[in-house]
Amino acid sequence: MTNPKLALIPSGYKGGTSPTVYSILPSDGSGDFDFDRANGYASRVRKDGLIEEVSNDTPRLDWSDGNCPNLLLEPQRTNSILQSNDPSGANWTDPLSRWNLLTNTTTAPDGRNVRIIELTESGGSLIRLSGLSISAETYTVSFYIKDIDGNLSGGTVDIGDEGSGVPTPDFNDVGSDWVRLTRTITTTGTKTYVDLQPNFTGSTNKVAIWGVQVEQGSYGTSLIKTEASAVTRLKDECINAGDSDLFNITEGTFFVDANNFGTPYLGYNMITLSDGSSNLVRFIYESSRIRTSVENGSSQQDYFITGVNDNERNKVAITFKENEFKVYHNGVLKDTDLIGVVPTNLDRLNFASQSGTSRHFEGKVYDTRVYDRVLTEAEAIELTTL
Repeated sequence: MTNPKLALIPSGYKGGTSPTVYSILPSDGSGDFDFDRANGYASRVRKDGLIEEVSNDTPRLDWSDGNCPNLLLEPQRTNSILQSNDPSGANWTDPLSRWNLLTNTTTAPDGRNVRIIELTESGGSLIRLSGLSISAETYTVSFYIKDIDGNLSGGTVDIGDEGSGVPTPDFNDVGSDWVRLTRTITTTGTKTYVDLQPNFTGSTNKVAIWGVQVEQGSYGTSLIKTEASAVTRLKDECINAGDSDLFNITEGTFFVDANNFGTPYLGYNMITLSDGSSNLVRFIYESSRIRTSVENGSSQQDYFITGVNDNERNKVAITFKENEFKVYHNGVLKDTDLIGVVPTNLDRLNFASQSGTSRHFEGKVYDTRVYDRVLTEAEAIELTTL
């Protein structure tokens, strides 16, 4: 298979005054992406598995999948819980007198020490994090938990008095290693606390809890550490790779290997190869489907891949030339169209809309390529096979 005109397989970046995500092809830098995340706490999982804070305007190569890094692109989110990582903080309360904070510590997911909690009531040792102030919206609660004694047998998570009848995190999956549990709850009014209520067998049980997060949205994002106040992480923006010389093509293949986290706040997001206006080829990530859209300045053709689950890795590709468009998904040819005009004057690739100002992609990017030729069906099937 010939080399692509552009290939982003996340491996290199630069922070600072001109933050950049480097493409591996072309080698002259014309395929590199501009990056922005102006301020706010952000974190990633390092290759050694530890969570670390990264500075403003620094792209995040994230190793949370274990085998290889991905480019982590997330929306703006605020962690409204205070003292997220510190169970000794004043906002961690014991309203029913059912737990004790020990002097013993264990290593937290960021490599630092965190104190161990001793649970004393098997029917539910209520750990309350107060100081929350949120209104009626959909929120996701997440936290890391480690079962020191091995006796956890269930439990619940609630925002205030909300959550009855909603599936709870499976505390039974928690073992001697850290596990992150999440629960999404739609609240009906102002709430001021979150309750974590793990159950256990035996007379007492020791656990560690760290990295509690309450964020508005239907899915959880990477940890936003808080101390005395809520903290906001701004969205990641990755745009403007390429130019008119690089993308001076009359036929080609556009390929993306990515995990779309979930339904975005505004309904959908995009990855777009375009002229910045109405000539474009793009993948639109919507609820339960991926729409491939082609515009040539005057007409638009859409191809739909349905039955796509949120927060799953998908490999999609479109091959295009005059009067021949083919769409592939996870190793299967999904659509063929023998009528259509190829867009012209392509000069940029955005993990966003064609303008680069909206619909920013939310998820993990593993691989992105643009070829100046139509891959054969066998090549496209091989490229998109999971």
